[in-house]
Amino acid sequence: MTAIKLHASVRVAMVSDSLDVLGIRNNVMDSDIRPLDRSMKISGFAATIEFVPSTVFDAQDPYGPAIAFLDSLQSGEVAVVATGQTHQSAFWGELFSTAAQRRGANGVICDGPLRDVNQIFEVGFAAFGVGSLPFDYKGRMQVASTRAPVICGGVPVAPGDFLIADIDGVVVVPQFAIDEVFAAANKRALGENHVLIDLKAGSTVREAWDKHHLL
Repeated sequence: MTAIKLHASVRVAMVSDSLDVLGIRNNVMDSDIRPLDRSMKISGFAATIEFVPSTVFDAQDPYGPAIAFLDSLQSGEVAVVATGQTHQSAFWGELFSTAAQRRGANGVICDGPLRDVNQIFEVGFAAFGVGSLPFDYKGRMQVASTRAPVICGGVPVAPGDFLIADIDGVVVVPQFAIDEVFAAANKRALGENHVLIDLKAGSTVREAWDKHHLL
């Protein structure tokens, strides 16, 4: 990857629009995946973990694979928790958030429920999920894979893909397209700022479109 970085003014919608331009039109996760707080934002590289239904667990070490995953997280990564969009249990809470934050992870995106919501707020860890549920996953779900391709929120996610999330939703940028999408999103952010200036100055929408070809 080159040194291109996302400008601070780039929003999720701009990244989605940039993917559209490249013909990648279905990389937004399902809209029921929401941040615990509307101010939460996440960006970073995917570190994936997948859960599947199972009543079998190791009574001596029931969280072994999840522990190994948490301890493997690196600075700048986003934990992507693929659950098959099940509501059999919660998949992430206060302790996982604390551990991930200490490892330098930028947040978690889960297509199933979270728990310990108030405590996650206290930790200050950005978390996106589908509601909340007190159930532990032990004896209900088990880890099927870590750091392998998954489907999360209806979108394929592979380790090294880039995710950006805010109140508008979650966008997945495939690894092969990161540099091109970043460049397009930065350009779009600058262009939209010019459009906004013109509109605030009294320009009509038609005038702004004809001048910038951007909305």
